[in-house]
Amino acid sequence: MPMETERLQKILASAGYGSRRSSERLIEEGRVTVDGKTATLGDQADPSRQRIEVDGVPISRPEPRFYIMLNKPRGIISTTSDPQGRKTVVDLVNLPRLRRGEPPRLYPVGRLDAESEGLILLTNDGTLTQRLTHPSYEHPRVYRVLVEGLPEAATLERWKRGITMEGRPTAFDQVTVEEELRENCWLRVTVHEGRKHLVRRVVSALGHPPKRLIRVAMGPLELGNLPLGRWRHLTDDEVRMLQREVMGKSAEAGRRPRGGRPTRRGSSRNRPDSRRPSGPRSGSRPSSGRGDSGRKRSSGGRRSSKS
Repeated sequence: MPMETERLQKILASAGYGSRRSSERLIEEGRVTVDGKTATLGDQADPSRQRIEVDGVPISRPEPRFYIMLNKPRGIISTTSDPQGRKTVVDLVNLPRLRRGEPPRLYPVGRLDAESEGLILLTNDGTLTQRLTHPSYEHPRVYRVLVEGLPEAATLERWKRGITMEGRPTAFDQVTVEEELRENCWLRVTVHEGRKHLVRRVVSALGHPPKRLIRVAMGPLELGNLPLGRWRHLTDDEVRMLQREVMGKSAEAGRRPRGGRPTRRGSSRNRPDSRRPSGPRSGSRPSSGRGDSGRKRSSGGRRSSKS
C-alpha cells in the first residue's frame, strides 16, 4: 500500500515546531532527519510510518484526522459542551481512544440551532474547519422545511427575489414546493448566506412560520439515508470533494479585489446551485424527514424556477 506523504515542513508545523517558514529553516539547517537520513527542503514523508527527528529527538505523531457526518436530532446542541448540561452533538459520537487514552476532540463545523435537525459535520481537522467557517467561503446548504400554510406563487417569487432583514437584503438561492399537505407544506430551500436562523426568519417574514427544519446537504455532502441520531465517517471520496471545494473557494476569494464582494446571485456562472442542487432526492430522504402524511404535489403543480 503506497504511503500518504506530506511536505516535511507541513508535518513539522503540525507537530508544534512553529510556522511552516520556521520549519523550513530547521530543514535548511540540516537538523531534520527522516529514517536516519538528513532531509532537504522539498522532501515529503509519512509521519505515521516513517521516523522523523529534529535534533535527534523523534517528533510526536499527529493525531489521525476524523471526518464525521451526523444526522442531528431536535433538542441536541451544536457545540462541544453546554453549561446547562444539555446533550451536544459530540455526545452522540463514540470514537476509540487514542494513544494518550482519550478520544479525539471533535468540533462541529457550523451550527444548527437546537430545534433544527439534519446534517452536521464534525472533525478534528483545524485547517479544514477554519476554511469552511471563514466568511469568504459561502457553501450552499439545502434544507427541507415544513411550513404552516400553502405558499402562493407570489410568495415563492418574493423569497427568491429577496426581502430586507436588519437593513440588508437576503434571498433564497432556490425554493421549491416538494409536497403539499392538508394545512402545511414541505419546501426545499437552497441558501449560501450564513446569517443566524436565516431560513426560519425568511419563511416567517412572509407569513409561513416553520414547524420543522432539516438540513439535507452542505456543500458536496449529502445526508442521504443516514438515520436520525446516527453518524458515520465520511468516505475518502467525500473528504477529497470537500477539500477540493474548499481550496477552490479559497483561491476564488484570494482573487477578489480587497473589499470586493462576489457577483450577485443572479449570475448563473457564480451561483452555488447553478448546477443541479446538491442533496438527496425525495426518494432518498431519511424516514424522519416527514412531519405528517398528505398528498404529494403533482407534476403540474406550482413549482419555482431558479432565480
